[in-house]
Amino acid sequence: MKKIIIRTSVLVIIISMISCIYLVSIDKNEVKNKEKQIKNTNMLTMMLETEVDSGIYEESIQSEWPQEGYVFNENLSKCENGGTLTWDDTTKKVIMESKTSDKCYVYFKKKNATFANYLIDNVYVSDGINNLYYHDETGTYNYFILEAGDNSYRYSGANPNNYVCFGSDEALCPINNTYRIIGIFDDDNDGVYNVKLIKSDYTNSDMLGTDGDSSGTTAIRGNYYKGNLTSYDRYYGNYDTTWTEREFFTVNLNTNYWNYLNEDCQNMIELTTWKVGGNNYSKIFSVYVKDTYQNEIINPSLSMTYTDEIGLMYVSDYGYAASPENWQTLMAEYNNDTNRNNNWLYMGLDEWTITYSPWIATTAFQIEEDGKVSYIVNGSIALRPAFYLKSEVLLKSGTGTFSDPYRLELKS
Repeated sequence: MKKIIIRTSVLVIIISMISCIYLVSIDKNEVKNKEKQIKNTNMLTMMLETEVDSGIYEESIQSEWPQEGYVFNENLSKCENGGTLTWDDTTKKVIMESKTSDKCYVYFKKKNATFANYLIDNVYVSDGINNLYYHDETGTYNYFILEAGDNSYRYSGANPNNYVCFGSDEALCPINNTYRIIGIFDDDNDGVYNVKLIKSDYTNSDMLGTDGDSSGTTAIRGNYYKGNLTSYDRYYGNYDTTWTEREFFTVNLNTNYWNYLNEDCQNMIELTTWKVGGNNYSKIFSVYVKDTYQNEIINPSLSMTYTDEIGLMYVSDYGYAASPENWQTLMAEYNNDTNRNNNWLYMGLDEWTITYSPWIATTAFQIEEDGKVSYIVNGSIALRPAFYLKSEVLLKSGTGTFSDPYRLELKS
């Protein structure tokens, strides 16, 4: 039964099913106030916009009001005989006010999807399609038992279409604005997902500065490097301070790099509490990536955290970026052609991860130039900033390829 309220001869109808409208009159002479119903299945037409901002609407035959992806268009929604239509956001239903039977047209405008929801709803089809895997420890492919089990969506394989142009509208995205998607995460299990990005190539002093923990510029040598730089800047840990107080976190990443980003980019980045307590080497790189994840994120050796916008990749981020068949390789043995060639996060130079190694007070874990994971003492190596986007960031355009990267905007 529909909820109907009659005041001063105005009939108010909450429409809970869009296949019909129920108009109800009440005979005041009846002691029991029995309701007489008039049912007309041709009194309502629902119109849905075909594409975001297209202005083109098509009639829908679905039997429920759209709950996701659309917003009620009050300006276009109308009735032929003077009735009015409004949207009740609490009940998620249309309310019609009319003095008589009426023919009404209800319009819904298509909303931009949040970036996270777009990737989950459109790019993820099933495990492995578009190189995206849902880590729920279930599936039909051979290696699902090795998933993280955190209900994340992670890109794996040689070169997935996970490119993002962040902070530039140029047709060809500049290298300093080119990022890649590590995955889509719900770290606090509240049902709201955040997309995690990492710089596609190593980050130089024009973004990170020459102060803080900078140790200068080095020409790129060797046969492993996969990018297009001719030189890179190295950053070392200041071992007179604790891990989370080192200047490549506080100065180079969260001051210099942060200030390099424009205001729109800054407003898209989520303040994050990073789990950096780590573990000893036998529990991080002498194990498979699933165990690395457990020992790094779920049960770290220290309950040490670092809260700021900009961080680095976890060791397990790197491990899971390889194709699933490589997840059964020890992290210390990722330095083989199969793992290197099938891991999009591998770039071919020594670089920092965010994970501390309490085994020795001055060590942290690194990705070596040949692809294996190890620990580093008093080293000076490359940085690639990583961060989480706010959940309300929207997809503006793009398909995620290198030539047509995703472009983003903040929900207004």
